[in-house]
Amino acid sequence: MTVGPGNELYSGFGHSVLWITDPVQGIDRAYNYGTFAFETGNFYIKFLRGTLPYSVSVSPLHYQTDYWASENRSIKEEVLNLSPGQKQKLYNFLENNYLPQNRYYAYKFFFDNCSTRMVTALKAACGDSLNFPGYTHEKLSFRQWIDRYAYEQNPWADFGMDLAIGAPSDEIATAEQATFLPDNLSTAFRDSKIKVGTRTLPLVGSSRNIFVAQPITGKIWLTPMITFWALAALVLLFTFWQIKYEKVNFTLDKILFSICGVMGWFILLLWFGTNHGVTAFNYDILWAFPLWLPLILFISPQQKPAWFPFLLIFYGFLLLCATGNLAKHNLVIIPILLTLIIRVYYMNNSLSKIPQKG
Repeated sequence: MTVGPGNELYSGFGHSVLWITDPVQGIDRAYNYGTFAFETGNFYIKFLRGTLPYSVSVSPLHYQTDYWASENRSIKEEVLNLSPGQKQKLYNFLENNYLPQNRYYAYKFFFDNCSTRMVTALKAACGDSLNFPGYTHEKLSFRQWIDRYAYEQNPWADFGMDLAIGAPSDEIATAEQATFLPDNLSTAFRDSKIKVGTRTLPLVGSSRNIFVAQPITGKIWLTPMITFWALAALVLLFTFWQIKYEKVNFTLDKILFSICGVMGWFILLLWFGTNHGVTAFNYDILWAFPLWLPLILFISPQQKPAWFPFLLIFYGFLLLCATGNLAKHNLVIIPILLTLIIRVYYMNNSLSKIPQKG
């Protein structure tokens, strides 16, 4: 079962479920590897750190399809061409996974999720009889795959995820790794072959749409791109006014660079304090310089610390280096960098006229 994207961030990339049904024996078991509990203690901390336990849950399929349909998410069924022996092995594998001691696992968005677990189960059941090429229709990085889905669902969520993930997400996903997305997995299954007895058959024997989502209307118009370009324009006009009329005031800078500092500390937390595997080596820390908070609080229109001009030179170098990451990043970074460059220029110009402290 392949489920289309939902409106929430955790459902914005779709979903995959394995359903085993046998009306004669009264079996109706849909195995869902995307289950987590909001009531888990320290939920958001564990989610951010990548330690939130996910599990496989089992229920009759109609309970789940009714819920997905109520969320206006498309549902597609694909019947797999498995032999009776392969079906039994698959059933045994899933039931073993559902045992209390086995059902929980460490969820990894790119590498171990509801979609990749389908491949693991099929390989365990079919062994060498399964010819699974993965998703071979195009090659994209993990970040590019995320952008394709997240931006369509929620541009702000896409921007946030781009800020959170680091260099590992810019690696090109292999054909099998690309099946971390349910839609790609569905395509890969249709391209796969299965050996049943002496015959080689398509893995997918038939498919049908159980529910087709209605087109989404009223999409977000105030995107990060519009917001930050507008901010850059306003900052440019305000800075021009300050310079022209020799208005020396660093309130805007204290707000702006304090936010940068907070972002930098958050990036460091994701880099060194989480277990996601894809938030390390995040070069956004070049412009979201953590030490801006508290260093920006030391300047005033009356005096300047002796070390502050050197800080501006060093940060200017960091901003220059940050432009090298644009090709692999959300282009919203361009107006953000321009805004920061404008204010660094203003601070440097204004501080040159202020008596030095210490």
